[in-house]
Amino acid sequence: MKTLISNGRVVDPATGRDGLADVAIVGDRIVSIGAAPPGFEADQRFDAQGWVVMPGVVDLAARLREPGHEHEGMLESELAAAAAGGVTSLVCPPDTDPALDEPGLVEMLKFRARQLSRCRLFPLGALTQGLRGEVLTEMAELTEAGCIGFSQADRAIQDTQVLQRAMLYAATYGYTVWLRPQDHWLGKGVAASGAVATRMGLSGVPVAAETAALHTIIELMRSTGARVHLCRISSAAGVQLVRQAKAEGLPISSDVSINNLHLSDVDIGFFDSAMRLVPPLRQDRDRQALRHGLADGTLDALVSDHLPLGRDEKTRPFAEAEPGATGLELLLSLCLKWGQDLNLPLPQTLAPITFRAVAALGPALGSLSANAGRLVEEGVADLCCFDPSVQWQATPQALRSQGKHTPFAPSSTSFALPGRVRLTLVAGSVAFSAAA
Repeated sequence: MKTLISNGRVVDPATGRDGLADVAIVGDRIVSIGAAPPGFEADQRFDAQGWVVMPGVVDLAARLREPGHEHEGMLESELAAAAAGGVTSLVCPPDTDPALDEPGLVEMLKFRARQLSRCRLFPLGALTQGLRGEVLTEMAELTEAGCIGFSQADRAIQDTQVLQRAMLYAATYGYTVWLRPQDHWLGKGVAASGAVATRMGLSGVPVAAETAALHTIIELMRSTGARVHLCRISSAAGVQLVRQAKAEGLPISSDVSINNLHLSDVDIGFFDSAMRLVPPLRQDRDRQALRHGLADGTLDALVSDHLPLGRDEKTRPFAEAEPGATGLELLLSLCLKWGQDLNLPLPQTLAPITFRAVAALGPALGSLSANAGRLVEEGVADLCCFDPSVQWQATPQALRSQGKHTPFAPSSTSFALPGRVRLTLVAGSVAFSAAA
């Protein structure tokens, strides 16, 4: 199959390319960027005039709810949502039911995703059996089955010795450990500690819940040599600790959620359960630190933290509502809004959801790692085309995800979302087309 995307504004954040060009694709590879090769006869053509043509979006945190929670989301619905959001590669945490602690479960999940051909799926294996924080999993077998790293998802390991052994094991074989820094005992509240939580009578999660865990993780990195990816940093103090660890030369990377990048605790309003999230929404000073930390590269990636939930789980009193929100289809637009708010050039804006996110994945991508998240000749043809002139609202009708609850719905926030995906290609094949 030969494909030609013509007249688009081609943006490659990895090289800083930003200009009008045609993109010619043969099979699953880009053969030219600029003018089409002489004699190139396309089997399908897309006129991208007025569109931005960019590498496919890479999302490092998206739960697909399968296996175990199919009533809240299935691979079909959530991978369709990913394609509609321009996402061509995503990482799913291991907190399915059962947890991804057996090779057979991983192989089944990857097989199902390949059959759907909507998005590249990179699962994280469970760091401990059943995510109970007691016995380590067989990391080598899970890696052979297709896991690109190991995580506890949102479940902290209480026993520091178990965490130390896990990091030692991972360091020995070059595996990456993905950890959300939150102390088990300090992190049991439902809102960020502060004036808002106090006024509303909500149990608080102090910043120390994040920083105490970060100090432990960083100290264990020094002693074990393990490579760690920190998931969803949420505080200004956390950003500073990551900055110091990077300056020290530790093999550390990190991400931030779209929720914490754009919202703060005051957005909880009158106990809006759509704002019941993990990590909790913190004060505006934390939000500003996250925004600037992402811009200067302290934080590597921006993630959707996608978690589709049913109506029964969210339409409860704030403290009883299940934390989480849908986000796959919002990641690109909220990344664009962040860039607009900080007046960043488009290539810099798109970097945390393209090549910088890929860099955080490390060598686990295998043969894709050389050019994933980039638009280069001979590179893989994972592309997203979006119309930057369109603004839209995240209404339930506008979302393809089975989960319809988002803190960015018109009822919760006042701003419109910039940019709408028009075309998504995965390995040169159309995964989503707005015209279809």
